[in-house]
Amino acid sequence: MTADNAAPEVQRIDRWLWHARFFKTRTLASKFVSDGNVRVTRGDLTTRAEKPSFAIRTSDILIFTQNEFLRIIKILDCALRRGPASQARLLYEDQSPPPPPKQERPPPTFEREKGAGRPTKKDRRAIEAIKAG
Repeated sequence: MTADNAAPEVQRIDRWLWHARFFKTRTLASKFVSDGNVRVTRGDLTTRAEKPSFAIRTSDILIFTQNEFLRIIKILDCALRRGPASQARLLYEDQSPPPPPKQERPPPTFEREKGAGRPTKKDRRAIEAIKAG
């Protein structure tokens, strides 16, 4: 670490993902990177970050999927520590496409035959699940 508390110019990708609050723990970020889920674009060259120790710099672009959505992140700065979410948002620019709109489904109905008698326990649970949404 430097004595003047300046942010480093180069940082490990797992640490940066953790500092930017894309993952709850650094271990989760390391495993995500180790699984080969992150591509890094530097200039015109795109490479897959296969190790958590992969060095990233400002102006690099990270491409990965998170919760089934494509994330395209341009790195604006590196951080010394993991701060609040408001500071974490200053570390990157999100260039991701907007998520697709949710499709409306008609609510499911539960119909019983006339004269089928009292609902069973399984039927009751199914009716309660439909009512709960």
